[in-house]
Amino acid sequence: MLVEKLALKNKILDLCLAQQQATIDHIEFAMDEAQKSANDYGQPKDRYDSYRIQLLRKRDLMAGQLHQAFNQMETLRKVDPKVIHDHAGFGAVVQTKEQNLFIAVGLGKINVNGRDYYAISPNVPIFEAIRNKRKGEEFSFRGTTQKILDIF
Repeated sequence: MLVEKLALKNKILDLCLAQQQATIDHIEFAMDEAQKSANDYGQPKDRYDSYRIQLLRKRDLMAGQLHQAFNQMETLRKVDPKVIHDHAGFGAVVQTKEQNLFIAVGLGKINVNGRDYYAISPNVPIFEAIRNKRKGEEFSFRGTTQKILDIF
């Protein structure tokens, strides 16, 4: 059972890393395209010509998103998939009857072996409801009480 849990946690983490890398690749591509378009357009034709400026702003906006994506990737790399957690905290997989959570960064739904897991950040409200809870304990979130079936 322990080996299965570690394998599942590894799979979830691998999928999160792959998804985050795809996001980084997409942002880098969009930044390059905005820069190429701005370069191809050349200098503004007159002081009212804002097309090139808009393209460069888009590139700069993407640079901010890229920085955030790299930070999330770095956070994911801090998760040790070999650690079995006994409480809800960073790097833990928390299973309830209603949902399965992976606490690392907010990436949304990840499907593993036909089951959905939600990669969430420790900065979201549901984490505050489950912080430091253990297997068998209950928590309330948005008017619903749930029981933690397993944590690893």
